[in-house]
Amino acid sequence: MIYYIIKVAISAALIVAVSELSKKSSLIGGILASIPLVSVLAMIWLYVETKDVAKISQFSTSVFWMVIPSLGLFIILPLLLRMKINFYLALSLASGVTVLLYYLVITLLAKFGIRI
Repeated sequence: MIYYIIKVAISAALIVAVSELSKKSSLIGGILASIPLVSVLAMIWLYVETKDVAKISQFSTSVFWMVIPSLGLFIILPLLLRMKINFYLALSLASGVTVLLYYLVITLLAKFGIRI
């Protein structure tokens, strides 16, 4: 149980650090947020718990392919906000489009025989 508390505390601390640093500098916050900290932490936790490098390799490959559609959020959200759309509506719309992009990428990869 203590292990899970440590995992949550470290993960939460990184999220808080990024949001706090973003208040001071959007560039620094953006750089920290763009570093795949969550993925790296997930790989560390997965390795500590399973020692299964094949699982980590598969996870890493899945992350690679899923980064592509996730970029849609970062393109669409600022466009909607510049159009003066309410933040929560813009975030919801951008998230919905991102979900569709995930579906399209997964479907496209499957057609080429790439299983993630």
